[in-house]
Amino acid sequence: MTGHDPVEPLSVVLVSEHASPLAALGGVDAGGQNVHVARLAGALADGGHQVTVFTRRDDPRLPDEVGMRPGVVVHHVPAGPPEPVPKDELLPYMEAFGRYMAGVLEDRPPDVVHSHFWMSGIAAVRASQALRVPLLHTYHALGTVKRRHQKAADTSPPERIGAECEVGLACDRVIATCRDEVRELRRMGIPPERVSVVPCGVDPAQFTPVGPAAPRGPARHRLLQLGRLVPRKGAAVTIVALSRLPDTELVIVGGPPPDGLDADPEVRRLRRIARLAGVGDRVRFLGAVSRDDVAPLLRSADVVVCPADYEPFGIVPLEAMACGRPVVATAVGGQLDTVADPECGRLVPPRDPAALARAAAEFLADPELRAACGAAGRRRVLGRYDWSRVGAATEAVYARVRATRPTVTDAA
Repeated sequence: MTGHDPVEPLSVVLVSEHASPLAALGGVDAGGQNVHVARLAGALADGGHQVTVFTRRDDPRLPDEVGMRPGVVVHHVPAGPPEPVPKDELLPYMEAFGRYMAGVLEDRPPDVVHSHFWMSGIAAVRASQALRVPLLHTYHALGTVKRRHQKAADTSPPERIGAECEVGLACDRVIATCRDEVRELRRMGIPPERVSVVPCGVDPAQFTPVGPAAPRGPARHRLLQLGRLVPRKGAAVTIVALSRLPDTELVIVGGPPPDGLDADPEVRRLRRIARLAGVGDRVRFLGAVSRDDVAPLLRSADVVVCPADYEPFGIVPLEAMACGRPVVATAVGGQLDTVADPECGRLVPPRDPAALARAAAEFLADPELRAACGAAGRRRVLGRYDWSRVGAATEAVYARVRATRPTVTDAA
């Protein structure tokens, strides 16, 4: 079956243990995966499928089920205490998560289960084997990569890498989000023939070059960095680069709510770096913002910077490109696929403030170059990363897995 053939309506279960599609973004464990699961669910529903997202209950007031939109229901799973728990502490609850899911679904098993992140995979392997239904898995991030970059700062449970290998071999198919991930999986012992690549997506109707832009400060130029406020995202590199970019402000979006910025250890660390670099008066921290505020903020920037040490996929470059903004990103992970250099932006080495500053300065000095790269980025998003395309590619993988899997009676 090709991606162009119509696919029969399926009942699809998405498993996203810590990243609820209903969550506010920018918190410590709320980022690209929340958006991915929400948008994928919506795209599949638009394709005629019935989608249920299983995510952990982290608040006792949440109802068991919430209708997110037509065709998509979010089911809150009682696994662990009904309160926020850091994702690195959720592993002990995955057995109960999988058992609960299997119990809820046993009377009407879905056509496919698609788990997101390694701990969801553990729960989903248990449930899908009990239900005897196909399982697909998307990692979103790999423990091997995280350990390589973060070393002693990696807070993942020690079981993570072994569990990721087990999930990859137990599921029917891995859906990787970029080519770099396929290479990493091969090193883990998961052969490329078990892997399909389907990128993350972006909503080009929400992220568009036309529309309101957030107000600017007095500086002539604006750089914007958006994402979780953790050291690996590279905000310190951008702040040091800013010292080489006169008459430019840097807006950093993400982290705790605005009223929690002063107490946040990462904000305090970054403010100290900014003071030492002599740019304390040119760096603004906005904290977490609503999804509706993201596109106007992106549109307000001359250049969007994505300087992470590593980036399993990276939604922000796509959002910036969809808004017609040039991107300066590190040449890592999914950004190698998404940011076409030189058409849509520039790829620079990680942890290199001088290279980041040079690339940004080139754009800041040339409005026509900014406009041309922004327009090319928008075209690239429309041609490759629209969620309807991502949904169609994902359902095609589902269909291939179902077509090649023995039926329950065959396998019995």
